[in-house]
Amino acid sequence: MIKDMQIFHLMAQQYFSNGISFNSNFLEANVINIVLLVSGLIYVLKQFLGSILSSRQEKVLFAINESEERLNQANIRLIETEKQLAQTQVIIEQIIKEAEGTANRVRQSILEQGEYDIERLTYSSKASIKYAENQVKKQIQQKITSLAINKVSMQLQNEITPVIHTKIIDKNIMKLEGNIKI
Repeated sequence: MIKDMQIFHLMAQQYFSNGISFNSNFLEANVINIVLLVSGLIYVLKQFLGSILSSRQEKVLFAINESEERLNQANIRLIETEKQLAQTQVIIEQIIKEAEGTANRVRQSILEQGEYDIERLTYSSKASIKYAENQVKKQIQQKITSLAINKVSMQLQNEITPVIHTKIIDKNIMKLEGNIKI
């Protein structure tokens, strides 16, 4: 590396020791050749690079126009989607309100039906109890009547002798004769 530096240092001393100077001899400096070469290059490259750059510019402009068109379409779709979202939210709110109203009506209907059923069952229960009470009363009355008739018949059988029996029959016949008029 030190050798490289020394070589570089020697070259710099040789070229720059005289200083930088302008060579006024055009032929020796090949200025005309360089100017012609540069002019030719500019002319050839201008047409070649110009057509490439213009083609590239057209492609870039087309891509930009296409991108702008897609952006506009995307914005239109975004606006339409936002409108649809707003409409959907309104519909959802309406559905929720209707569902709440329906739920309240159904709940109220169920409560009213429950109250009606309770009243009907209460009335039916009271009627069943009243009917059962009446049935029990009838059965008790029939039993008491049956027992009383049995007791009276037993007493009559024990107390009525054939003489009393004949007197009762005669008395009843007499009553019937007074009622019957010939």
